Amino acid sequence: MNVISNPWQALRSLTAARIALGRTGISLPTQPQLDFQLAHARARDAVHLPLDTAQLAQDLGAVLPGHPDALQLASAAPDRSTYLQRPDLGRRLDAASHDKLAERYLPVVPFDLALVVVDGLSALAIAQNAAPFIHALLQRLGTEDWSLAPTTIVTQGRVAVGDEVGQLLGAKAVVVLVGERPGLSAPDSMGLYLTWGPRVGLTDAARNCISNVRPEGLSYFDAAYKLHMLLRESRRRQLSGVDLKDETVDALEPGSGAMRNFLLP
Repeated sequence: MNVISNPWQALRSLTAARIALGRTGISLPTQPQLDFQLAHARARDAVHLPLDTAQLAQDLGAVLPGHPDALQLASAAPDRSTYLQRPDLGRRLDAASHDKLAERYLPVVPFDLALVVVDGLSALAIAQNAAPFIHALLQRLGTEDWSLAPTTIVTQGRVAVGDEVGQLLGAKAVVVLVGERPGLSAPDSMGLYLTWGPRVGLTDAARNCISNVRPEGLSYFDAAYKLHMLLRESRRRQLSGVDLKDETVDALEPGSGAMRNFLLP
Protein backbone atom coordinates (compact mmCIF):
# COMPACT_ATOMS: atom_id res chain seq x y z
CA MET A 1 0.00 0.00 0.00
CA ASN A 2 1.27 3.47 -0.84
CA VAL A 3 2.34 5.86 1.91
CA ILE A 4 0.44 9.16 1.84
CA SER A 5 2.82 11.99 2.70
CA ASN A 6 2.02 14.87 5.04
CA PRO A 7 2.19 18.52 3.89
CA TRP A 8 4.22 19.33 7.02
CA GLN A 9 7.03 17.07 5.81
CA ALA A 10 9.47 19.99 5.41
CA LEU A 11 9.16 20.85 9.11
CA ARG A 12 10.62 17.50 10.18
CA SER A 13 14.13 18.79 9.52
CA LEU A 14 13.62 21.37 12.30
CA THR A 15 12.61 19.08 15.16
CA ALA A 16 13.08 15.63 16.61
CA ALA A 17 9.36 15.54 17.46
CA ARG A 18 7.24 12.96 15.68
CA ILE A 19 5.35 15.11 13.20
CA ALA A 20 4.40 14.66 9.55
CA LEU A 21 4.99 10.90 9.60
CA GLY A 22 2.53 10.22 6.83
CA ARG A 23 0.07 7.33 6.84
CA THR A 24 -0.78 4.06 5.18
CA GLY A 25 -4.56 3.87 5.19
CA ILE A 26 -5.46 4.83 8.76
CA SER A 27 -2.19 3.59 10.26
CA LEU A 28 1.40 4.74 10.61
CA PRO A 29 3.81 3.52 7.94
CA THR A 30 6.01 0.64 9.04
CA GLN A 31 9.26 2.61 9.38
CA PRO A 32 7.90 5.32 11.77
CA GLN A 33 6.30 2.55 13.85
CA LEU A 34 9.63 0.72 14.10
CA ASP A 35 11.40 3.99 14.95
CA PHE A 36 8.88 4.58 17.75
CA GLN A 37 9.47 1.13 19.20
CA LEU A 38 13.24 1.66 19.08
CA ALA A 39 12.94 5.04 20.84
CA HIS A 40 10.74 3.46 23.52
CA ALA A 41 13.30 0.71 24.08
CA ARG A 42 16.11 3.27 24.38
CA ALA A 43 14.10 5.23 26.95
CA ARG A 44 13.53 2.08 29.02
CA ASP A 45 17.21 1.17 28.77
CA ALA A 46 18.21 4.66 29.96
CA VAL A 47 16.07 4.26 33.10
CA HIS A 48 17.58 0.91 34.04
CA LEU A 49 21.18 1.44 32.91
CA PRO A 50 23.53 1.46 35.96
CA LEU A 51 25.89 4.40 36.29
CA ASP A 52 29.58 3.59 35.85
CA THR A 53 30.72 5.62 38.86
CA ALA A 54 34.40 4.74 38.44
CA GLN A 55 34.47 6.05 34.88
CA LEU A 56 32.46 9.13 35.85
CA ALA A 57 34.85 9.89 38.71
CA GLN A 58 37.74 9.65 36.24
CA ASP A 59 35.97 11.97 33.79
CA LEU A 60 35.26 14.48 36.54
CA GLY A 61 38.86 14.35 37.70
CA ALA A 62 39.98 15.32 34.20
CA VAL A 63 37.86 18.51 34.23
CA LEU A 64 38.54 19.30 37.91
CA PRO A 65 42.35 19.25 38.14
CA GLY A 66 43.64 20.10 41.56
CA HIS A 67 40.35 19.20 43.26
CA PRO A 68 39.83 16.15 45.52
CA ASP A 69 38.58 13.00 43.84
CA ALA A 70 34.80 12.80 43.58
CA LEU A 71 33.18 11.09 46.56
CA GLN A 72 30.98 8.14 45.61
CA LEU A 73 27.80 8.01 47.69
CA ALA A 74 24.44 6.24 47.57
CA SER A 75 20.88 7.09 48.44
CA ALA A 76 18.73 5.14 50.88
CA ALA A 77 17.23 3.17 47.97
CA PRO A 78 19.16 -0.14 48.02
CA ASP A 79 18.49 -1.11 44.38
CA ARG A 80 16.94 0.17 41.15
CA SER A 81 13.60 -1.52 41.65
CA THR A 82 13.17 0.06 45.09
CA TYR A 83 14.37 3.40 43.74
CA LEU A 84 11.67 3.46 41.06
CA GLN A 85 8.93 2.54 43.52
CA ARG A 86 10.06 4.66 46.50
CA PRO A 87 11.00 8.20 45.41
CA ASP A 88 11.27 9.21 49.08
CA LEU A 89 14.27 6.91 49.60
CA GLY A 90 16.09 8.49 46.68
CA ARG A 91 15.87 11.89 48.38
CA ARG A 92 18.06 10.89 51.34
CA LEU A 93 21.53 9.39 51.69
CA ASP A 94 22.02 5.96 53.14
CA ALA A 95 23.58 5.76 56.60
CA ALA A 96 27.09 4.97 55.34
CA SER A 97 27.14 7.91 52.93
CA HIS A 98 25.75 10.28 55.56
CA ASP A 99 28.40 9.23 58.05
CA LYS A 100 31.16 9.52 55.43
CA LEU A 101 30.34 13.17 54.84
CA ALA A 102 29.58 14.01 58.46
CA GLU A 103 32.88 12.57 59.69
CA ARG A 104 35.14 13.70 56.86
CA TYR A 105 34.03 17.26 56.14
CA LEU A 106 33.68 19.83 58.87
CA PRO A 107 34.47 23.07 57.01
CA VAL A 108 35.45 26.02 59.17
CA VAL A 109 34.44 28.41 56.40
CA PRO A 110 31.40 27.39 54.29
CA PHE A 111 32.02 26.48 50.68
CA ASP A 112 30.33 28.72 48.13
CA LEU A 113 29.12 25.87 45.96
CA ALA A 114 28.71 22.09 45.99
CA LEU A 115 28.27 20.13 42.75
CA VAL A 116 26.27 16.94 43.25
CA VAL A 117 26.07 14.51 40.31
CA VAL A 118 23.08 12.16 40.51
CA ASP A 119 22.12 9.34 38.15
CA GLY A 120 18.39 10.03 38.51
CA LEU A 121 16.23 8.46 35.82
CA SER A 122 18.93 8.42 33.14
CA ALA A 123 22.47 7.38 33.96
CA LEU A 124 23.15 7.76 30.24
CA ALA A 125 22.50 11.50 30.50
CA ILE A 126 24.99 11.85 33.35
CA ALA A 127 27.66 9.68 31.72
CA GLN A 128 27.53 11.72 28.52
CA ASN A 129 26.90 15.26 29.77
CA ALA A 130 28.05 15.82 33.37
CA ALA A 131 31.81 16.21 32.82
CA PRO A 132 31.68 18.41 29.69
CA PHE A 133 29.04 20.63 31.28
CA ILE A 134 31.09 21.08 34.47
CA HIS A 135 34.08 21.98 32.28
CA ALA A 136 31.99 24.71 30.61
CA LEU A 137 30.69 25.96 33.97
CA LEU A 138 34.17 26.17 35.53
CA GLN A 139 35.35 28.33 32.65
CA ARG A 140 32.78 30.89 33.78
CA LEU A 141 33.18 30.47 37.52
CA GLY A 142 36.94 30.79 37.13
CA THR A 143 36.52 34.49 36.39
CA GLU A 144 35.10 35.01 39.89
CA ASP A 145 35.87 33.92 43.46
CA TRP A 146 33.97 30.67 44.04
CA SER A 147 35.13 28.08 46.57
CA LEU A 148 34.03 24.58 45.53
CA ALA A 149 33.18 21.77 47.91
CA PRO A 150 34.39 18.27 47.04
CA THR A 151 32.32 16.92 44.14
CA THR A 152 29.99 14.04 44.98
CA ILE A 153 28.39 11.28 42.91
CA VAL A 154 25.14 9.83 44.26
CA THR A 155 23.61 6.66 42.83
CA GLN A 156 19.87 5.87 42.99
CA GLY A 157 19.34 9.54 43.81
CA ARG A 158 16.62 12.13 43.35
CA VAL A 159 17.04 15.91 43.15
CA ALA A 160 16.40 16.52 46.86
CA VAL A 161 19.35 14.35 47.92
CA GLY A 162 21.49 17.36 47.06
CA ASP A 163 19.98 19.24 50.01
CA GLU A 164 21.42 16.73 52.46
CA VAL A 165 24.77 16.60 50.69
CA GLY A 166 25.05 20.38 50.56
CA GLN A 167 24.09 20.70 54.22
CA LEU A 168 26.67 18.14 55.34
CA LEU A 169 29.38 19.74 53.21
CA GLY A 170 28.60 23.18 54.61
CA ALA A 171 27.85 24.71 51.20
CA LYS A 172 26.03 27.98 50.70
CA ALA A 173 24.58 26.74 47.42
CA VAL A 174 24.21 23.36 45.76
CA VAL A 175 23.77 22.46 42.10
CA VAL A 176 22.44 18.99 41.37
CA LEU A 177 23.17 17.51 37.95
CA VAL A 178 20.60 14.77 37.42
CA GLY A 179 19.47 12.45 34.64
CA GLU A 180 15.97 13.49 33.62
CA ARG A 181 13.08 11.17 32.82
CA PRO A 182 13.78 9.98 29.26
CA GLY A 183 11.53 11.14 26.47
CA LEU A 184 10.94 9.23 23.26
CA SER A 185 13.36 11.51 21.42
CA ALA A 186 15.67 12.35 24.35
CA PRO A 187 16.94 9.46 26.49
CA ASP A 188 20.05 11.47 27.47
CA SER A 189 18.65 14.73 28.83
CA MET A 190 20.32 16.21 31.95
CA GLY A 191 18.72 18.65 34.37
CA LEU A 192 20.36 21.23 36.66
CA TYR A 193 18.83 22.24 39.98
CA LEU A 194 20.16 25.20 41.99
CA THR A 195 19.31 25.62 45.67
CA TRP A 196 20.56 28.34 48.00
CA GLY A 197 21.01 27.35 51.64
CA PRO A 198 20.52 23.61 51.11
CA ARG A 199 19.03 21.69 54.02
CA VAL A 200 16.88 18.63 54.43
CA GLY A 201 13.17 19.33 54.05
CA LEU A 202 13.19 21.96 51.32
CA THR A 203 10.58 21.72 48.57
CA ASP A 204 10.92 22.28 44.83
CA ALA A 205 9.76 25.87 45.36
CA ALA A 206 13.28 26.54 46.70
CA ARG A 207 14.99 25.41 43.49
CA ASN A 208 15.73 26.80 40.06
CA CYS A 209 15.76 24.32 37.19
CA ILE A 210 17.55 24.31 33.83
CA SER A 211 16.39 21.39 31.71
CA ASN A 212 17.34 19.41 28.60
CA VAL A 213 21.10 19.96 28.80
CA ARG A 214 22.68 17.91 26.01
CA PRO A 215 24.21 18.58 22.58
CA GLU A 216 20.85 18.13 20.82
CA GLY A 217 19.05 20.31 23.37
CA LEU A 218 20.38 23.21 25.46
CA SER A 219 24.11 23.34 24.74
CA TYR A 220 26.73 23.20 27.50
CA PHE A 221 27.70 26.78 26.62
CA ASP A 222 24.14 28.10 27.01
CA ALA A 223 23.41 26.05 30.13
CA ALA A 224 26.63 27.22 31.81
CA TYR A 225 25.79 30.81 30.90
CA LYS A 226 22.31 30.58 32.42
CA LEU A 227 23.47 28.77 35.55
CA HIS A 228 26.34 31.21 36.09
CA MET A 229 23.94 34.15 35.98
CA LEU A 230 21.56 32.42 38.39
CA LEU A 231 24.41 31.54 40.75
CA ARG A 232 25.68 35.10 40.73
CA GLU A 233 22.24 36.49 41.57
CA SER A 234 21.57 33.74 44.10
CA ARG A 235 24.73 34.60 45.99
CA ARG A 236 24.07 38.33 45.80
CA ARG A 237 20.48 38.03 47.02
CA GLN A 238 20.98 34.87 49.12
CA LEU A 239 17.95 33.08 47.77
CA SER A 240 16.78 30.72 45.04
CA GLY A 241 13.57 29.20 43.74
CA VAL A 242 10.39 31.08 42.96
CA ASP A 243 11.91 34.39 44.11
CA LEU A 244 14.82 34.11 41.66
CA LYS A 245 13.93 34.52 37.98
CA ASP A 246 16.00 33.68 34.93
CA GLU A 247 16.54 37.10 33.40
CA THR A 248 19.28 36.05 31.02
CA VAL A 249 19.13 36.79 27.32
CA ASP A 250 20.33 34.36 24.67
CA ALA A 251 24.13 34.27 24.50
CA LEU A 252 26.16 33.78 21.34
CA GLU A 253 28.88 31.19 21.30
CA PRO A 254 32.23 32.67 20.26
CA GLY A 255 32.54 32.81 16.49
CA SER A 256 28.93 31.86 15.76
CA GLY A 257 27.90 35.27 14.38
CA ALA A 258 24.24 34.24 14.24
CA MET A 259 21.06 34.98 16.17
CA ARG A 260 20.22 32.25 18.69
CA ASN A 261 16.44 32.45 18.12
CA PHE A 262 15.22 32.29 14.53
CA LEU A 263 11.86 33.78 15.59
CA LEU A 264 13.47 37.10 16.51
CA PRO A 265 14.23 39.73 13.84
